[in-house]
Amino acid sequence: MPHLEAVKTILDTTLGLGGRALDAHTPLLGSVPELDSMAVIGVIAALEEHFGIAVADEDIHARHFATVGSLHAFICDRLP
Repeated sequence: MPHLEAVKTILDTTLGLGGRALDAHTPLLGSVPELDSMAVIGVIAALEEHFGIAVADEDIHARHFATVGSLHAFICDRLP
């Protein structure tokens, strides 16, 4: 899957996970304590910058942060 590694790296860096193992099935919201509401904003900003996309506030839903894979799919849907 293109860009999955970049999404994993951005999560690791933005959340300060220290290289914690992540894969597409890794649960995020409710499972990664570092991912709180403020961290979501930072992750979205980092993803926007890295991928050159814009994410409107109304497009951000908890379901996109269910797993690493769902976040990856959300980003892929926004790529040209």
